[in-house]
Amino acid sequence: MGHGMVSYRTTAPGRDVVMHDAVSLVPAQPSDIVQQLQRAAARRAYWPFALAALLVAGLVTGRFGLVVVAVGLPFVLWVALRDRAARAVVVMYDVTDEAARRFDHLVGSIAGLQHAHGFWLITASGAVIDAYQFKVNAGASTLLRRLNAAAQFAGPRMLVTNLAVPTLTAGSLSVHFLPDRVLVQDGRHIADLAYQHLQVAVEPSRFIEEGPVPRDGTVVGSTWRYVNVKGGPDRRFKNNALLPILLYGRLILRSHCGLHLAWDASQPPLVHAVATALQHLIATHPPVIHP
Repeated sequence: MGHGMVSYRTTAPGRDVVMHDAVSLVPAQPSDIVQQLQRAAARRAYWPFALAALLVAGLVTGRFGLVVVAVGLPFVLWVALRDRAARAVVVMYDVTDEAARRFDHLVGSIAGLQHAHGFWLITASGAVIDAYQFKVNAGASTLLRRLNAAAQFAGPRMLVTNLAVPTLTAGSLSVHFLPDRVLVQDGRHIADLAYQHLQVAVEPSRFIEEGPVPRDGTVVGSTWRYVNVKGGPDRRFKNNALLPILLYGRLILRSHCGLHLAWDASQPPLVHAVATALQHLIATHPPVIHP
């Protein structure tokens, strides 16, 4: 059996759960880049109206409709390209020497996370507060709600840059790491954070898996789905399965403004590599930007 601080999944966290609204917790004055991205996102796209008008024209012209649509499609494409150019925010980075090496280190560590068979964003957490919760939650001390996450290289849709943008994403939330700042995006909302205001930590995470076990996960113990107060199986429940306890690595991103994001990966060394790369980047002076 596993012992110590162990987490378990939940779909209905209790009253002690704290959920983090990433964007509202970064109250910094919007930078030029954020303001440009917000303006670009607010611009209306005209190509859907052009396409709709073309289709209507094709319908009302009867047997010549296909000809009208064929002739008008290049115009719709031109409008779409014009919309894309108008909504693009172009930022070119000149990153050299030590700053370039440290950013490349971050790019490589984020790429390494893509090899993890399990990667999640913790969206809520709460302590087990009574014996009943302990019994029906596999003897866990903490309940977690989590989303499947991914490591990728895709900045905000409107951002055009000359560098790969390492990104951690889950659901509507994306954290984009640029050479000089971190962009936190939640749906249409976006905020930025200077690296000198970012705090990074790594800690082990013991998690009880009821579902599929990641192939690269490390099993460090086991527990019963329903336990008695001594940690043994509760005989009142039928089909009481023995569940594995996995050792994961947790990457924590905080700021003095209140940002708090936690990501679990099935391979602890991978989050250690990301944390080390971020800590080195925090110590680097921002590179020169040529917007």
